[in-house]
Amino acid sequence: MNKYLLLLHEQVEIMQKLSPKEMEELINAHMEWAQKLADQGQLVSGDGLQDTKILITGKNSIVQDSTYLEVKEMIGGYYLIEAENLETAIEIAKNCPCHLWGGTTQLRPIMNYEA
Repeated sequence: MNKYLLLLHEQVEIMQKLSPKEMEELINAHMEWAQKLADQGQLVSGDGLQDTKILITGKNSIVQDSTYLEVKEMIGGYYLIEAENLETAIEIAKNCPCHLWGGTTQLRPIMNYEA
């Protein structure tokens, strides 16, 4: 089995406008989807991410609190999944609940150093 990272990109403006009920629906959709993946043996791990953003850049490792930078998109969470191949991982990612409110899933194959 191959591993794939799904990075969940959310539109900040849309997420800020969700009602408490819509936010609850989104959270429940993620929990149900994660349980389905786990039941199928495809979920390795996954979590939501806090809004705090620290950037460390350059050879001098400059630390910058980017929480206050104006952004239109944030990475709201991730899933690490297992799939037979990229095509299967794409089909899994298509059903990610982040798409319900205009989010985007970035799919990244994890390097296999044993191959």
